[in-house]
Amino acid sequence: MTVSLDDLPLRDDLRGQQPYGAPQAPLPVALNVNENTHPIPDEVADDIADSVALALRDVNRYPDREFTALREGFADYLGHGIQPEQVWAANGSNEVLQHILQAFAGPGRTAFGFAPTYSMYALLTRGVGATYVSGERGPAFSLSPESAAEQVAAARPDVVFLCAPNNPTGTPMENDVIEAVYEASEGIVIVDEAYREFAPRDAPSALQLLPGRPRLVVSRTMSKAFAFAGARVGYLAADPAVIDALRLVRLPYHLSALTQAAASAALRHADTMLGMVDEIVEQRDRISATLEALGYTVYPTWSNFVLFGGVEDTRATWQALYDRGVLIRDVGIPGHLRVTAGTEEETSAFLDALAAIGR
Repeated sequence: MTVSLDDLPLRDDLRGQQPYGAPQAPLPVALNVNENTHPIPDEVADDIADSVALALRDVNRYPDREFTALREGFADYLGHGIQPEQVWAANGSNEVLQHILQAFAGPGRTAFGFAPTYSMYALLTRGVGATYVSGERGPAFSLSPESAAEQVAAARPDVVFLCAPNNPTGTPMENDVIEAVYEASEGIVIVDEAYREFAPRDAPSALQLLPGRPRLVVSRTMSKAFAFAGARVGYLAADPAVIDALRLVRLPYHLSALTQAAASAALRHADTMLGMVDEIVEQRDRISATLEALGYTVYPTWSNFVLFGGVEDTRATWQALYDRGVLIRDVGIPGHLRVTAGTEEETSAFLDALAAIGR
């Protein structure tokens, strides 16, 4: 007897929904999910391997539930006076955000984000039984302090998501927007800085806004700049009281000893790992300049990807690139496609293929 999803006692609010997913295909050039396509340097990989091997000797025991050493490493990396008791980590920033929603959202509560933005915000919100509300952005996907504050005040959400820079558009977000939203809200305000390391070095981080704002949370990930997407490590900084709230909802020993060891080792080589960022930014800017020269609409980006518009047939262009061994992303914005900045060779392959296709 074959059983379908419709035959199961699934929650009513999940019926008819689609799971998160991006196309996966064994193509030579995969630039669709904003990975860091640069491999981890050998000396760093060796240290990570040694650290994991050492942790394996005690893998019969549960890991440090408070991941003390890792929190200390993150606090040191973040700077801004962040202390270890202000740090939380989990298996990817998605789980970090899920913990926030489990603690502060849930049935009868709402979460809010400005569309278009990271699609997982809505899915994570739905997963905890809360309602997701979408606000609007201005021209070129911009967001002004006045408009953002007005929309949040009207919606009165329990949790607000601010993606800085924004995914999938790459749009920068200044701290004055974050301050305005915080003042307009009575709930938790999450600033998702997953792509922070690709922003200009002198651009202020939301981390500097944490003092005196106990409802503000700044989340980060090791997936992008640290080339750690396969390791699944995300983290946040917030008031220690927020960290106490997250302990109420996390699973026991949720961060494995092997994950803790690998992430701590990578953090010891932060300078080396972040050395790849400059090259990625160079390729990102090369993509932007070339796309503009080809006649596409290119948006400002502080991330490791570029959103471009003026695509007459997104499906046909996506397929034509696919047929040439290049995988990019259709993010659902009409007339637009998104491409991750890869290595110099990968970037050249994309640009050559796109130029060959034409608009």
